[in-house]
Amino acid sequence: MEAAASSGIRAFDDYYLLFVFFLLVIVIMLLIFFGIRLVRVRVWCNCEICQTYIESRWTTQFGNLCDWYAHLLKNSPTRTIHIHVLNNTITANPDNVEYMLKTRFDNFPKGKPFSAILGDFLGRGIFNVDGDLWRFQRKMASFELGRTSIRAYSFQVVNQEIDRRLLPLLESVSVGNQVLDLQDVFRRFSFDSICRFSFGLDPKSLELSLPLSKFAVSFDLASRLSAERAMTASPIVWKIKRLLNIGREKQLRKAIKIVHILAREVIKQRRKFGFSDQNDLLSRFMSSISDETYLRDIIISFLLAGRDSMASALTSFFWLVACHPEVEGAILIEAEKIIGPNQDLTSYEQLRELHYLHAAVYESMRLYPPIQFDSKFCLEDDLLPDGSFVKRGTRVTYHPYAMGRMEEIWGSDCLEFKPERWLRNGVFFPHENPFKYPVFQAGIRVCLGKEMALVELKSVAISLLRRFHVELAQPECTPRFSPGLTATFADGLRVLVRPQSVSSSSKQSQHS
Repeated sequence: MEAAASSGIRAFDDYYLLFVFFLLVIVIMLLIFFGIRLVRVRVWCNCEICQTYIESRWTTQFGNLCDWYAHLLKNSPTRTIHIHVLNNTITANPDNVEYMLKTRFDNFPKGKPFSAILGDFLGRGIFNVDGDLWRFQRKMASFELGRTSIRAYSFQVVNQEIDRRLLPLLESVSVGNQVLDLQDVFRRFSFDSICRFSFGLDPKSLELSLPLSKFAVSFDLASRLSAERAMTASPIVWKIKRLLNIGREKQLRKAIKIVHILAREVIKQRRKFGFSDQNDLLSRFMSSISDETYLRDIIISFLLAGRDSMASALTSFFWLVACHPEVEGAILIEAEKIIGPNQDLTSYEQLRELHYLHAAVYESMRLYPPIQFDSKFCLEDDLLPDGSFVKRGTRVTYHPYAMGRMEEIWGSDCLEFKPERWLRNGVFFPHENPFKYPVFQAGIRVCLGKEMALVELKSVAISLLRRFHVELAQPECTPRFSPGLTATFADGLRVLVRPQSVSSSSKQSQHS
């Protein structure tokens, strides 16, 4: 009996070792195969730009990769460069941007390489698909987001979050010398707001006395690790890790699973208790879509876009305003005239009348767009308007961050923060060519949530600035950004929050 058992154990061990051996052989063969491809495609380029990129020599002159790209693009006669080792054509030429986003839109989709990066997380959501799936979701989203009722609901959600959570939080830290990471606060605020708007779910992230919800923690981890995939030298690296379920890919899989389970539970509960009388985006989409996985993917896409880009825009805005007190003073004077002294913002119409604030928000995103670059993939060989040849399969990137620093677009003062450049006789006047300012994209893919995003940005800005003065804890000339899909300050935005005790009139006179 014991001999038979022992023989069985040995046989199991032999099969197990054989299995491990064959697994290792397969892994080694895959590594060799992909390694050969990696060498053939990416290493055999000795041009100065590629060598500088490979060896990270750009870090000796620039704190951020986006600043190096802006430098290269400024010095290119066509405002277009090619990073051969990345198979990436990068442009800051408005004519090229219009060609990609409008004229030859169908030849420059997001493409399978990009969809693969976010596919596990976003699935078939609107920000991760092309073709018929994209057209269907865009048409449906355009219809829903264009409703007056949904815009009113968005305004209501944002202002409730401001009044009930954001302002009390800042009030609590304004009485001492407590340093606050405003970027972290904005990430929590925007996550709560977009969850309520999209899901009808309140994660209560901004209530610092409570631990972050499992959904919030998992969502944050999943979005961060998905973004890191785009930063790897080759997709082969993360694909192998995903295949073997190791390292960050193992963490990502676990985080996505939690997000998907909780999202599915919300959908199940909404369907069980009814959704026809609810105002959130999920309830509105549920009347048209029955596929729960598809619903989940759509809503998670909106969550990702609504949280990260909003937090990025708010962080950059308050950093710039803290560095330019004369802009803060002008915003406060305008608010007193439109809203009234010591009066609260009560309507969307009041926001529309704050032209200087609107200009300051646009100017902030000109210099520091939440999405610093956006990539498409060329389907068929093409020729850009500036004469640059683009081979099929090439990644083609337009660079709003660099475009905001081009003298031929914005003038010799392009590096200065000047909201006045957007005003004519005190009234906001947008740039006549949207392809010179593709912060919200442009053409066929222009951002559907643009107006609601601006409402949220301006609502937060005016509510905070009228009550608090924000001082930088460690003044710095230029922010350093973390790698990612959206612009994130690497060290956060550490500030001191003071009560706004000085009237806006006297503040403006001090800086005039």
